[in-house]
Amino acid sequence: ERLPAKCPRLLLRGSPSEEPEMPTEIRAAVLHAPHEPIRIERLILDDPDADEVLIEIRAAGLCHSDLHYIEGHIGGTFPMVLGHEAAGVVVKVGDKVTGLKPGDHVIPLFSPECRQCVNCLSGRTNFCLKPATVPGRSRMKTLDGQPVYRASLGITATHAVLSEHAVCKIRDDAPFDKVFYCGCGITTGVGAAMFQAKVKRDDRVIVFGVGGIGLNVLQGARLAGAKQIVAVDANPLREESALKFGATHFVNVHDHGDKIVEHLQQITGGGAEYCFECIGNVEVMRQALAATNPYWGRAIVVGIAPAGKQVSFDAISLILGRGISGSVFGGAKGKTDLPKVVDWYMNGDIMVDELVTHTMKLEDINEGYDLMRRGESIRTAIVL
Repeated sequence: ERLPAKCPRLLLRGSPSEEPEMPTEIRAAVLHAPHEPIRIERLILDDPDADEVLIEIRAAGLCHSDLHYIEGHIGGTFPMVLGHEAAGVVVKVGDKVTGLKPGDHVIPLFSPECRQCVNCLSGRTNFCLKPATVPGRSRMKTLDGQPVYRASLGITATHAVLSEHAVCKIRDDAPFDKVFYCGCGITTGVGAAMFQAKVKRDDRVIVFGVGGIGLNVLQGARLAGAKQIVAVDANPLREESALKFGATHFVNVHDHGDKIVEHLQQITGGGAEYCFECIGNVEVMRQALAATNPYWGRAIVVGIAPAGKQVSFDAISLILGRGISGSVFGGAKGKTDLPKVVDWYMNGDIMVDELVTHTMKLEDINEGYDLMRRGESIRTAIVL
């Protein structure tokens, strides 16, 4: 394996050092304030603690949630390094790390799995109570010693230090510049169908919003064997990609206006087993619930609405059995389920290459976000 160009002397756990450790100098994408261009800067990265690992990042993705920091929709402590979607190689481990070793190929987890907290042990949720990073703790600093913080994992950089429970080992033959996307968008969508809803063969499925996440819900439903998969979107140009990723029907909302729910109930024969909202629009969430089968249907909210927004629906509509629930990271348990998603890709069961539409260097990151703003990319890979 190629070792990082600027990295401390790499030692296996317990090996005696023949020379003192030197700080790790990295290059990172730093946002100093909302609405400012991202700068590529040289930083000093902390050495890993006993339960942490040092990772050389080989590829990172530009996710729409990072754009919220850039445009000021989500706050944080500045300056910050963006990013929560990446793949790379472990180059050093702390003394208490037992499940990873130098040379392992890994994907960082913004949705970790400690396997020790009450949530992990319950078997009822994938939401681990042990955070992936310590809020407010800086692990990087400028060359003159000023702290630099992390937005989520802060891994749009050449290297990162993360806790072992927030790192998943994957197979060695998976290409970094594709499987990084499994660290967020792919698993969030495919997992919503496979892990959260547990779609079954011959189920009827409706997906509201078929952008990047919605396309992955479509292929998750196809993988599960759903017999009818209806893609719903306001953009008719998305029909071709929706059908390619598994939709059996495409419905343009503008063709049906306020009768959209009635139309969906009609073409599904009384409502779908599962409706997925992939936009983050509370009105669409209401429509998704209304389009489910009234006796056993379930609406799954995948899209993230702005803070403070409320969704309303007729309470009597729940009496017969339909329900609504949310989904984080597709219901996937990071260490347990993410390797399965990578295997699905490597075995040809799901498409990933077609979704990574652009590849760029770290220095071109601002151009990548411009593509995102203009709607000209699905996912951009930053190759390091």
